[in-house]
Amino acid sequence: MKVFLMYPDRDFDMNAAPPLNGRDLMDDLELPTLVQAMAGEDEFLSTVARAALLGAVRANKETVEHRQAVLRDALAHADVVRQLYQLSMDALESKKKSYWGIGLHYPLAILHGSMEVIEILIPMLRQLRDTARRVESEFSSEGWKRLFTMLGNELDEDYIEEIQGHLAMLKFRGGIPMSAHLGQGNRGADYVLRTPLRDQRHWLARLFGKKPEMYQYTLPPRDENGARALSELADRGLNLVANALAQSAEHIASFFTLLRAELAFYVCCIDLRDRLSALGEPVCFPKVLGPASRAHGFSELYDVCLALKMGKKVVSNTLDAGESRMIVVTGANQGGKSSFLRSIGLAQLMMQCGMFVGAASFTANLCEGLYTHYKREEDTTMESGKFDEELKRMRAIVDDISPEAMVLFNESFASTNEREGSEVARMIADALLEGNVKIAFVTHQYSLAHHLYARGDPRALFLRAQRLPDGTRTFKMVPGEPEQTSYGADLYAEIFGAQGQARAASAAADATQINAAPR
Repeated sequence: MKVFLMYPDRDFDMNAAPPLNGRDLMDDLELPTLVQAMAGEDEFLSTVARAALLGAVRANKETVEHRQAVLRDALAHADVVRQLYQLSMDALESKKKSYWGIGLHYPLAILHGSMEVIEILIPMLRQLRDTARRVESEFSSEGWKRLFTMLGNELDEDYIEEIQGHLAMLKFRGGIPMSAHLGQGNRGADYVLRTPLRDQRHWLARLFGKKPEMYQYTLPPRDENGARALSELADRGLNLVANALAQSAEHIASFFTLLRAELAFYVCCIDLRDRLSALGEPVCFPKVLGPASRAHGFSELYDVCLALKMGKKVVSNTLDAGESRMIVVTGANQGGKSSFLRSIGLAQLMMQCGMFVGAASFTANLCEGLYTHYKREEDTTMESGKFDEELKRMRAIVDDISPEAMVLFNESFASTNEREGSEVARMIADALLEGNVKIAFVTHQYSLAHHLYARGDPRALFLRAQRLPDGTRTFKMVPGEPEQTSYGADLYAEIFGAQGQARAASAAADATQINAAPR
């Protein structure tokens, strides 16, 4: 019995090791905010959500489209999905109340423990099957149809009654029938458990008729050695049956464990959709292209984590990057550049996870890996400077990256002087482009942005954070040539008032002269 709601051909492993850059993705894309919105305070749901998101760093088109289809059905029938999830939880909680697995070292104890678990889970299986039959016609995705068909075929009533008949027989109310041969030294050998013979006589005949002749021996009440020997004889006959029944119990319990884990992901997605809808934010299922294609376009794309943190609708952006392989974003300080970059990363990761994305429409190609290289604070251990730390992280990315991957740079290599930082960033960008890697830069380094713009590379797209003439930030990204200023004077004037405006303008003019000076 397989679930196959997360993958079309294999089980979901919620305990899989995260990618090498998993911690950077969690920090730079603010994934804890997204996970909290998906899972609330439920630790199990949080584990599943993190595993699904980080496991999507590399994804194939077949898996993404499989999950999208399953998720569409889940969103349309949220109550059924939650009901199935609760049923799987109840089954596993009921199993915990049994004594199975607690000090069960002997075949007879294993047999009774396994029987207890199966008897607990059979009503749950029957309820699961009945629910599947009731709602099967309402679901259209291949994943749900396969699951419901499997439940209906594998758990028909005749099969369940057969299981219950076997369990009743294994209780051995009339004793444990066994056979054996005398081996070397008259020791018992070849112990075999036998099926109890049914007495076909009428119940009156069984009650008052003559009992069949047999040899029997009754242990004295205080014969502890005899009782131990008899127990050992029973264990030899029950060993194979006990192991088989234990495997059956574990198989059923494992099915409910997998069902719970895979349903948990879709419960998380339902909760996230509800949270975003309550904020008035749109969601859509993206159009997915293979890694070999190049496309990137969206309308009303927004930073999902920012909307969740602010608890209200946030500014969105619309862009058709076409087949561009590099996006360079410059412009005013606090103009929304970092949020825009994060919205691209979140949408890419959510798409590769098979989820909806925070946009009215979204089209992109899958990437063979998603990486982030964001500026960091000073090394708290004081073992290295910020620039050295940036180079080490870039080296780790280069060692792990593969063609068709995607890298997001946010204020990278700004910890050294502009000339050196721009040259390092330019060489890295060129190398990544040659390796068919998709990159996006947010930078205040004019030397870098101007150099990339001046060479007229058709693979590059240049955007600017929009600033109105009065200094207002719209948080919109618009196509535009990089400018020498990031309009830090606006922020200076806003903080220090009109008296600081002249001082800020003078500082900006000095900075412009320095940048324009020959090198």
